[in-house]
Order: sequence, then C-alpha cells, then structure tokens
Amino acid sequence: MKKVDLNLPTDLRSLEVQLDEAEHDAHSLVADLSEEQGAWRASADSWSVSQCLDHLTASSRVYLEVMQPIIGRARELGKLRRRPALPGPLGRWLVSKIEPPVKGFVRAKAPTSIQPRGDLPLSEAFGGYLKSHDEVRRFLRENADLDLASIRFSNPFVKGLRFSVATGLYIIPAHERRHLWQAWRVRRREIG
Repeated sequence: MKKVDLNLPTDLRSLEVQLDEAEHDAHSLVADLSEEQGAWRASADSWSVSQCLDHLTASSRVYLEVMQPIIGRARELGKLRRRPALPGPLGRWLVSKIEPPVKGFVRAKAPTSIQPRGDLPLSEAFGGYLKSHDEVRRFLRENADLDLASIRFSNPFVKGLRFSVATGLYIIPAHERRHLWQAWRVRRREIG
C-alpha cells in the first residue's frame, strides 16, 4: 500500500485510505492470475477482470479531466478550504447507491468514453489502474487547500447532474469497490 499523507486533513486522508484499500484488493485480485484468466469472460456481454480494471482507470481519468479545469478556476478565484471535503446529502445517497453489491439502481451500460478495451492484457490493465491511483492521489494532495465541498462540476456521464468535487472524489473509490466486487465474481467463476 502507498503511504497516506499525514499532512492531509482527515477527510482527504480517508479518501487516500479508501484508495489504498482498493489498490490492496486489486493486488489480491490479480495475484496468480494468468493473462488468459485475466481476459476470461463468462459471456460476450460480460467483462473480464482486465476489462473491469480498464473501466476503472478510464472512469477515474474522465472524472479528473472534468474536475481539473473547474479546480483551476476555483484556485484563481481563491476558493480556499472552509470545511471538510465531504459529499452533501445527495452526494452521500449517490455514493451509497454505487457501493457493492450491485443492485438494480445505477446498473446500466457504461458510456462509450469509459467502455473497457476488449483485448487489453491484464498486466497493462493493472498497471493503468495503479497509475490512475497515483493521479487521484496527486489531485487530492495538490488541491487539499481548496474548498472541495463547494466547488461544483457537471457529471461527465449524466447530463444535467452537478455535484461537488468532494462528491466526485468519493464516487471514485465507491465505483472501484463496485467493479472490484464484479471482478472478484468473474475470478471466482473462472478459477474458483
């Protein structure tokens, strides 16, 4: 696991811990998996372990790409931290609906921009996943001084939905838990 930055406020340290826990889970997930096992899919319309990891990498990337310019403008406007970076009531509800086990709500086909690639080797998917965590950690650390709970952005996947950067940051590890849960189910079906 990565070392949590103890200089971060408690709320942001919590996010780093969640990323570390997801990363630890992903390490366990891919341990001893061959490339062939990592690419195995139960059916043509299901995802492999490799695809689950690639999807997580892509979705984190898209969130960061959308949040970065908003954060830049907030920094220019001097929107410094006034409160913890925590989701509001709607954000907490949304995060709770993303958590595994997967239920009927929020179970839809992934948008094209975050569809996993079909032929990505497991080693490459896992490497991309780890790199995406480094990028999220960097974002957290570089912007810890801003009021992430009040800076809002448009959700890149649901038109018309806006929420705080704090909510977006809490969605990332919840979404990871969801798809790591999915990937574990695939692994168990493939190798027991």
